[in-house]
Amino acid sequence: MQSTASPTATSRRAEQLMQLEDQYGAHNYHPLPVVLAKGEGVHLWDVDGKHYYDFLSAYSAVNQGHCHPRIIGALTKQAQQLTLTSRAFFNDQLGAAEKQLCELFGYDKALMMNSGAEAVETALKLARKWGYQEKGIAPNQARIIVAEHNFHGRTTGIISFSTDADSTGGFGPYMPGYQVVPYDDLEALEEAVKEPHVCAFLVEPIQGEAGVMVPSEGYLKAAAAICKAHHVLFIADEIQTGLGRTGKLLACDYEGVHADILILGKALSGGVLPVSAVLAADKIMLTIQPGQHGSTFGGNPLACAVMRAALDVLHEERLTENAARLGEIFRERMRQVQAQRPELVDLVRGKGLLNAVVINPTDDGRTAWDVCVTLMERGVLAKPTHGDIIRFAPPLVITEEQLHAACDVISEVLLAF
Repeated sequence: MQSTASPTATSRRAEQLMQLEDQYGAHNYHPLPVVLAKGEGVHLWDVDGKHYYDFLSAYSAVNQGHCHPRIIGALTKQAQQLTLTSRAFFNDQLGAAEKQLCELFGYDKALMMNSGAEAVETALKLARKWGYQEKGIAPNQARIIVAEHNFHGRTTGIISFSTDADSTGGFGPYMPGYQVVPYDDLEALEEAVKEPHVCAFLVEPIQGEAGVMVPSEGYLKAAAAICKAHHVLFIADEIQTGLGRTGKLLACDYEGVHADILILGKALSGGVLPVSAVLAADKIMLTIQPGQHGSTFGGNPLACAVMRAALDVLHEERLTENAARLGEIFRERMRQVQAQRPELVDLVRGKGLLNAVVINPTDDGRTAWDVCVTLMERGVLAKPTHGDIIRFAPPLVITEEQLHAACDVISEVLLAF
């Protein structure tokens, strides 16, 4: 799978394409210097044919692997029949897609949107409407509790409760009605929900962008119980942790927690196009009436057909089970490196195939970014977060042989760094 292109040709073509983005695109990302052109399963190739193992999965959007033939087949078939009607009319795909979602996750209703941020905004609106109609909170007084170091998106509403300076700096004024409590702190949560205007607690079962922060065992179950005792909705943002990524269909499944509102996205389409969904019971979902929320593309026939195929692939290929088994192997391989280089590898953590390796900066100032650049040069693609943390999250279709091949490269790079 290695490239036969010369280094000169590779750098020239890639440089031209990167310069195009730099000149004509917004500078809101800092990508690794690789220009990708083809993907299949766990494999990626750049514009000059060099092969890579994907260990980011588009931030867990590509759980089913790149260009899965069954999902692409559903896409192309539906694309030739009907792509968009808007919700002004019924279509022949939406009802079946909603039924599949509700039966799979155990909810009365599903509301399909596009991006994960849209789904989060939908959940927030639902929680507020429920708070006013069902809990009896005074108008415009509803409060939602969130966790410190959260990441739920970058809309102006969502960043109003972010604690990340990069996401918030220079974008105010911010929306009121939110309270931040420390993550994995049950005492702080219980104190916060005592306030009668609180309608919901929004939380990631594992904080992905924060660096794969896994809470203490029992935290989610206890948090859900606290919410129930105080008549507060428990909202689980499983956009990144859901759909098999952590070795369970949902990360909340590890503690038997059934969220009042469940937020899904990313791998809901297998990375083929933007699809997200919010699921809830009738008493919550039906607080929103016609004209009060929507999206032109939300629940479009093309997205519905793709989503159904993506969920079928996840189930029939037993990708959740694969993530659980191979995740254990990956962490063990990384802990072996940590044992040999404790001064470099500070910590290994994660669940399933959502993992992080925390890197200590070297004496000469090199960081996790430099590790990722070296990994890229060796054919493994991963990305750092918060300077010292590398997330490793390959597509769930990865085989044990492929995992070990990539782990060999990662181990060699870390041991030689």
